[in-house]
Amino acid sequence: MARTFRMVLAVLLPVMAILWLTQVLGRINLVTDSGQSALSFLTLATLILPTVVPTVLPFAIVLAAAQTLTAMNNDSELAIMDAGGARRSIIYRPILVLAAIMCVFSFSLINYVEPASRGEIRKVIAAVYADLLSSVIEEKTFREVDNGLYVQISERLSGRVLRGLFVADYRDPANAYIYYAKEGAVDSTGGQLIMKDGQVQREDSTGDVSIVQFDSYSFDLSELTKDRSQTGRRPSDRDLNFLLNPGDDPDYLRRPDVYKAELARRLTDWTLPFIYAIFTIVIVGDARSHREKRVPPMASAFGLTLLLRLISHFAANEAENTPALIYLIYGLPVICLVIGVALLLRPHKLRIKPSWSQRLQDRRHKSDKATGAAP
Repeated sequence: MARTFRMVLAVLLPVMAILWLTQVLGRINLVTDSGQSALSFLTLATLILPTVVPTVLPFAIVLAAAQTLTAMNNDSELAIMDAGGARRSIIYRPILVLAAIMCVFSFSLINYVEPASRGEIRKVIAAVYADLLSSVIEEKTFREVDNGLYVQISERLSGRVLRGLFVADYRDPANAYIYYAKEGAVDSTGGQLIMKDGQVQREDSTGDVSIVQFDSYSFDLSELTKDRSQTGRRPSDRDLNFLLNPGDDPDYLRRPDVYKAELARRLTDWTLPFIYAIFTIVIVGDARSHREKRVPPMASAFGLTLLLRLISHFAANEAENTPALIYLIYGLPVICLVIGVALLLRPHKLRIKPSWSQRLQDRRHKSDKATGAAP
C-alpha cells in the first residue's frame, strides 16, 4: 500500500496544482480590479483547494494503481505471483484499502468542507465588491466596475464620502444614463450609492435626451454586488444535513430538482475512488507478456473511468431540466460497482484478445519452429 500511496501523491499533487492554478487565475481580477492585498488573494486561493481535491482524487488512484501494477508486471512480479499460486487478493487488497480511505476523506470534503468553503469564497468576494466604490477606485480615473457601468470620482473623503461623482450607465440597451453629483457616499452594506446635488441625463433609443436635477438620488448597487459576488446560497453551498432535510426553504421549494440532483451527486461522488480502483485492478492487475500488442492498460483504465465520470457529470448538470437523470446518478455507481466486483472475483483472468496481426505472427513463429525442427 505504501508503494501505491507514494504514486497517489506523485499523481495527485501536480494535477491538483494545475487545476488549482486554473481556478485561482480565473479570479486574479479580484486583486487587479479591486486593489486587494496579496493576503486576500491567498485567502481566496486557499478556500478554493477543497473544491479541487474531490475532482482529482478518483483519477489519482486510477493512475497510481495502474502505474504500480504496470511496474510490477514489467518487473515480472505479477507473473511470479501467478506461477507461485498466490491469491489475487494479495495484489488488490492494499489498493482497495487505500481507495476506501480516500472515499472517507472524499465524503467529508464533498459534504462538509467544500460547501463551507464555497460559502466563505462568496463572502470574501462580496466583501471586496461591496467596498469597491468607497475605498478602491482611484481618484480622477475612469473605472469600469461592471459591463457598461463606468465610475469616476474627483476626491475621496473619510467616512465613505465621495466628491465629484460621474457615473455612466450603458447596461440597458434601450436607455443610457449619465449621473453627475457634487457629493455622494456608499452605504455600509455597499448596496446603495447616495448622490447629492446633481443631475441625471437620460438618452433613449431614439436619441431624445432628458435632464433631471436632484438634491438627493439613490443609485442601486445591489445588482452589481449580487452579480459579482453571487452571495445567494446555491445548492452546492449547502451541507449534507440541509440537503437531506431542506424543510420549507424558499429556494428549495422554487427549484427542488436542483437540490435533489445535488444530493444525488453528494451521495455518489465520494464512492468513485473505490469503484475506479476496482476497474483499474480488473484491467491492469493481470500478468501479461511484453509481446502483446494492444492498447496500454493504463490508457484503457483511464479512458474507461474518464467516460464514467463524464456520464455522471452530464447527468448531474442536466438533472435540473430532466429529473429522470437523478436515477442515473444513483444507478450508475451501483451498476459499475456490481460489474467491477463480479469481474474482480471471476476465477479466470480477464484478458484482451491479441490483435489479428499478433495472432498471425504467433502462427508464423510456430510454423517456423516446426519447419526448423523437421529432419
